[in-house]
Amino acid sequence: MTLSLFGDVVLLLQVLGILAAAHALMHTRTPQGAIGWVLGLLLLPALTLVPYLFLGASRFRGYLRRHRGAAPRERSAGPSEDDEGRYAALVAMLCRPFRAGHRLRLLVDGDAAFEAIFAAIAESRHTLLVQFFIFHDDGLGRRMQQALLERAAAGVRVCVLYDGVGSHDLPRHYVETLRAGGVAIHPFATHRLRNRFQLNFRNHRKIVVVDGERAFIGGLNVGDEYLGLKPPLAPWRDTHMELAGPAVTDLQQLFADDWEWITGAPLPLHPAPAPDGSARVLVVASGPADLQETGSLFITAAINAARRRIWLATPYFVPDHSVRAALQLAVFRGVDVRVLIPSRPDHHTVFLASTMHAYYAVRAGVRLFRYQPGFMHQKVVLVDDDCASVGSLNLDSRSFRLNFEANALVLDRDFAQQVEGMLERDFAQSREVDAREYLDASYLRRVAMHVARLFDPIL
Repeated sequence: MTLSLFGDVVLLLQVLGILAAAHALMHTRTPQGAIGWVLGLLLLPALTLVPYLFLGASRFRGYLRRHRGAAPRERSAGPSEDDEGRYAALVAMLCRPFRAGHRLRLLVDGDAAFEAIFAAIAESRHTLLVQFFIFHDDGLGRRMQQALLERAAAGVRVCVLYDGVGSHDLPRHYVETLRAGGVAIHPFATHRLRNRFQLNFRNHRKIVVVDGERAFIGGLNVGDEYLGLKPPLAPWRDTHMELAGPAVTDLQQLFADDWEWITGAPLPLHPAPAPDGSARVLVVASGPADLQETGSLFITAAINAARRRIWLATPYFVPDHSVRAALQLAVFRGVDVRVLIPSRPDHHTVFLASTMHAYYAVRAGVRLFRYQPGFMHQKVVLVDDDCASVGSLNLDSRSFRLNFEANALVLDRDFAQQVEGMLERDFAQSREVDAREYLDASYLRRVAMHVARLFDPIL
């Protein structure tokens, strides 16, 4: 009887493995990922069925329909200026134009960013939309909690989204206190069973929109480590930005898309604010619901647009093939290609894979720099003298394919000059990487790098 039951279980697992393998074959985006899942599910279903449930399967068709239908998408009649024309492919891909008339503020590191955010929150009068990947119940988290409660008590409609996995250790009482105080708050963990158990497909966006008039976007989350208060990663190096002008509407709509996907309820929106400056801004939203790999295409297009310089800052340098090729082609064009990465790891497997990719990039002529004072977490791109991007997108497959991300691409010489000065200060505090970093490592560490690189599709 026992052997018969065992045989039935094995047969059931094999059948489920075949069904899951067929699903992986049809829905996994990359050939490498499809091969890995299919072989694992067919040969070792007992070991791979549960990981596939947590890491592989997804269902975002409803999100895609809502995202496409939430607001009319605009197609540009054609860029009238050459500098904007370099990004015509991005405009066509996003079905959203560069919007003119913005006032911008570059916010370097946590103290500057959160002081600006808290000041804006205190001035809110109608609605406050707040979305972060991580909320912690610590000093900064409780300060944010109090600020939100004060505005809710003043009659402001406060809506908050946090990621259920990114904020996995957020205590229930933190959320319940906000709800009791009139704050509408929800985790990005949907009622749909197949997505509820997902460790992948997380919402990595960091967006604050105040009264539909000004917004904040960047790489910071809500926790004391982002203020540089938690060794051994302190001091924490990060970048956020504030913008006022018509593109705030796009960020507001992006939050509303996420809100409706989670809650099922539409969010009333403010009309587009009047122009408030000279900068042009394109909001780049990407995620696993996209029909194309928007994140990777965005970075590739930015690199290809560079004529003189492309500088990138990312905490996780695990580029896919298209980004690696674009970087190498930029080197061949004579472009000054630099990438700023951390010298300290916060995720050891990613750090090992990143070190492997750094070695290949250096051999291809890319200059890489490791930031020395502390952990470097900013996600910034600088193209030539007139274009810069700040947002949540890392240079890895997780950001390119598995996470919902948001960046602001800015065409403005003054803002680009500020980003240039910021990155020059960062490079001055960095050590340039050469091939010896890999070649002088122990044999076992080099083996570990190559093993870590095998996991590129989920890093």
